[in-house]
Amino acid sequence: MVDIAERPTRVAAPATAPPASPTPAAPRPAGRALGVGAKLLHRSVALLALAALWETAPRVGLVDRVFLPPLSQVLTAWWALLTSGQLADHVGASLTRSLTGLGLAVLTAIPLGLLIGWYRPLADLLSPLLEVFRNTAALALLPVFVLILGLGETSKIALVLYACSWPILLNTIAGVKGVDPLLVRSARSMGLDHLRLFRTVILPAAVPTVFTGVRLAGAYSILVLVAAEMVGAKAGLGYLVNYAQYNFAIPDMYAGIITISAIGLVVNQLLVTVERRFSTWRVDVTA
Repeated sequence: MVDIAERPTRVAAPATAPPASPTPAAPRPAGRALGVGAKLLHRSVALLALAALWETAPRVGLVDRVFLPPLSQVLTAWWALLTSGQLADHVGASLTRSLTGLGLAVLTAIPLGLLIGWYRPLADLLSPLLEVFRNTAALALLPVFVLILGLGETSKIALVLYACSWPILLNTIAGVKGVDPLLVRSARSMGLDHLRLFRTVILPAAVPTVFTGVRLAGAYSILVLVAAEMVGAKAGLGYLVNYAQYNFAIPDMYAGIITISAIGLVVNQLLVTVERRFSTWRVDVTA
């Protein structure tokens, strides 16, 4: 009879840790660069197609190359203006006027729009006046600005200020009035006073609409200024385009137009970057 105590005991095998899951490999720099390049190419297809059409249409006779020279000829004229220093002088004059007017519009129109959108008595008081001036085109008032302020820099900056103020002002008012009422009621139920409610709820919710107005104003600042520079200016991109047209320097005229478009694109992209910085809480719903 075998004693139970003498039975060999089975030693339990030590528990082995489960195999570690392989860590995902970090994306290689080459693959990342290819992805960025593919994205840039995808976003540039339309511009490349336009450039190809512009280059080939005058050469094959679809349009008169006297009035629409090939893109390569325009770029050659643009490079000549750049190397001679003329383009830098015109760009500097236009940017100084445009950015000054846009900056003054931002500093005045945003606070006024916040006040009008927040305080109903002020909105009721100023609404008739705003309706009169918002329907008056800025270029229609160009002779008035010239008569009152002269042909110097003041009239051009004032015209840009007037043109840029309306999209900023109206979008700021719409942004304040378009805040979700549920957010306002929830904030008030939590005991927030008017100042904290405005700072923590109204203002952040209105930021995207405000920046939409600023981006529109950035485009207006270039367009209106170019038209103003065609009257009584001695420098600026509008003056360059007008001067080239009168002297039948057609490539120089298109070079100025391309420069205006490039500046507008850069200004818009900078404003988009600033908007993303101030509205990081937004969720991108695009596919």
